[in-house]
Amino acid sequence: MPDPASVHPTNLMNPSSLPQKARPTTVFLVDDHPVVRDGLAEAINHEPDLAVCGAAEDRQAALRAIETNQPRLVIIDLMLKASSGLDLIKDIRAHWPELLILVVSMHDENLYAERVLRAGAQGYITKQQATRDILVAIRRVLAGGIYLNEPTASIVLSRLAKPQAAGRSPMDCLADRELQVFELTGQGLNTREIATQLGIDMKTVETYRIRIKEKLHLQSASELLQLAIRWNKDR
Repeated sequence: MPDPASVHPTNLMNPSSLPQKARPTTVFLVDDHPVVRDGLAEAINHEPDLAVCGAAEDRQAALRAIETNQPRLVIIDLMLKASSGLDLIKDIRAHWPELLILVVSMHDENLYAERVLRAGAQGYITKQQATRDILVAIRRVLAGGIYLNEPTASIVLSRLAKPQAAGRSPMDCLADRELQVFELTGQGLNTREIATQLGIDMKTVETYRIRIKEKLHLQSASELLQLAIRWNKDR
């Protein structure tokens, strides 16, 4: 029989009562730029309570991997390989209503922030922001909040409070897909390239262009192209 004095107190503890290291919160990345994905993954993995559990560069690969990895938060770029980040947000919201979504993109916050919130995301921050700001956005969303920078939040709240107020962009009348086609047109992409980028057929692109011309009161494809180019330059 061992000497009671020689028995260490920890040997008498129930193993289940021992403190256990908390599992990190898992984050999944969706971005078609490997350098961006790797840089963001490195920053997130440096945080002791966060861990990147996977990454994808397009919508379909992301949906399959999210099903497998079951992350707590998905970080999405708006422009993906042969697909749209907005469409992915809507897919995720339909399949996994509790999954948190943060958009990290290079696109104009004033134009897209409200759209991504309506689609089901919990926050929007641009890639131009410092890494520490992106980490702040991640933690805000994980805590159950909504993240927008202060100027953008003021604009979005004003629009929601007064949806018919003057000062809104003419592009606000465009549906999400129409805006994507308009933006890509202004970047110089032709019909085939836009169809490939968005994962739709060429006839559908032309249908969207017809709708855009009607909504913006444009008479020709040339007017549409000129306006789209000018709009892209002025942003």
